Amino acid sequence: MVMFLLALAAAAQTVPPGEDPVAPYAQHDANAGAVPFEGQTMLRAFHGRVGIDRMTDDFVARLVADKRIADIFKAQDIVRLRRLLKEQFCYILVGGCAYTGRTMRDSHKDLGIQAADMGALVEDLQGTMRKEGVPFSAQNRFLAKLAPMKRDAVQR
Repeated sequence: MVMFLLALAAAAQTVPPGEDPVAPYAQHDANAGAVPFEGQTMLRAFHGRVGIDRMTDDFVARLVADKRIADIFKAQDIVRLRRLLKEQFCYILVGGCAYTGRTMRDSHKDLGIQAADMGALVEDLQGTMRKEGVPFSAQNRFLAKLAPMKRDAVQR
């Protein structure tokens, strides 16, 4: 029976074009690691879904180019990372998206992420938000919403 349920879960989780297949897991918005904001104020500050897409593309480009943390991303599925970050940011910013990724703990396990790596990632995200013209107060609110995820991502 368990194998049958796993087979059903795998069948329901089709692999988007350009992504590597992954083992089945329970998909739920709660896996995004944060409760969404209320209202549309934050979505507007991030220039809607178009702004989220632009920002995420820039952010992922910064991550893979950042010499401090680029090694973490070398063996990762960057197409999947980009898609899931767009979903996560869109979900948290109330853009009408569902989050289909794993939990923060599961998606970051075995990556060996350290506190300094998270610091570099946050700096890259701040640079992306500045480039997108997100007001400083909205940047701070977004970072505060993401900050608790650190405990699930940092391993040492």
